[in-house]
Amino acid sequence: MRVLLVEDDEPVAESLRRGLLRYGFAVEWVTTGAAALAAPGPYDLVLLDLGLPDTDGLDVCRALRRRGDVPIIVISARSDETDRVVGLEIGADDYVSKPFGVREVIARIRAVLRRARPAAEPAGPQRYGTRLSVDRKAGRVRLDGAEVPLTPKEFDLLAFLTEEPGALMSREQIMEAVWDANWFGPTKTLDVHVAGLRRKLSGAVVIEAVRGVGFRLELVEGAPEPAGGPG
Repeated sequence: MRVLLVEDDEPVAESLRRGLLRYGFAVEWVTTGAAALAAPGPYDLVLLDLGLPDTDGLDVCRALRRRGDVPIIVISARSDETDRVVGLEIGADDYVSKPFGVREVIARIRAVLRRARPAAEPAGPQRYGTRLSVDRKAGRVRLDGAEVPLTPKEFDLLAFLTEEPGALMSREQIMEAVWDANWFGPTKTLDVHVAGLRRKLSGAVVIEAVRGVGFRLELVEGAPEPAGGPG
């Protein structure tokens, strides 16, 4: 996954670059609008600062949008509503105000990419270990062949966590993916739904809480990576 980072503030850019690399993104960093427009693509996403030394980032955003539909997330110290509205109206997919945390930016990236390129649903159930199968298209979960009654949000949470078994997902990522990109309420509801999954899927998966970060789903019995096809 290739990201074009357009940011002239070196400390901010280095922090973002290191964070993106940790999450598996390949990063091309440029410091001016001219370099951004001249950068050889294609890119899967653009992170664009508005306060560039040679041009207004809004003009760069407008030019990039005229060229194609690459997802664009504006990152800017301009936090007033007018700039946010203008950025979104000229083609940005999201707008993050400085200061921000790297985890927040990663969550925004994943949400924008999911909206821009929704993954095709698998043709049938996918198996997770020897006991659990998840049929995303039908919205059904089976444990040892028997269907497990999950609430809609429990199903969405399980479907998200099993996309990358073993990966640590932050609370922000989970809330944005499972609830809403603009969720501003308490995250206690997440703990309640995790507890429900633990109870209903005991012995098939372990959902580990990582204090201050989020959750990690592990398959039980040294289960292999999930494979497509009927389960």
